[in-house]
Amino acid sequence: MDKGHKKFLVLWLRIQDWADSILRFVKDNGLEDSVMTVEEIQAEIISRGTELHGMGRNVLMRALRLLEYKGKLATFKGTSADDDGVKFSL
Repeated sequence: MDKGHKKFLVLWLRIQDWADSILRFVKDNGLEDSVMTVEEIQAEIISRGTELHGMGRNVLMRALRLLEYKGKLATFKGTSADDDGVKFSL
């Protein structure tokens, strides 16, 4: 993860698998055309009991960027990292 190769990221699921989990979460909760913060996806009541709850921000952002690349959502910067947002368009 860093240029000195002293930090690394170990995934127990591929980023594509995490992206699929996000899409399932969105569809299961009727959030297809909603706007959420990254913090809401990670830590709020709506994600409790799912594999997304407490997910590391680094992995979550990688999965969200993949979905953005595929045209499933748009991300936008907030005034702080906690305010970064996601607009789903499934």
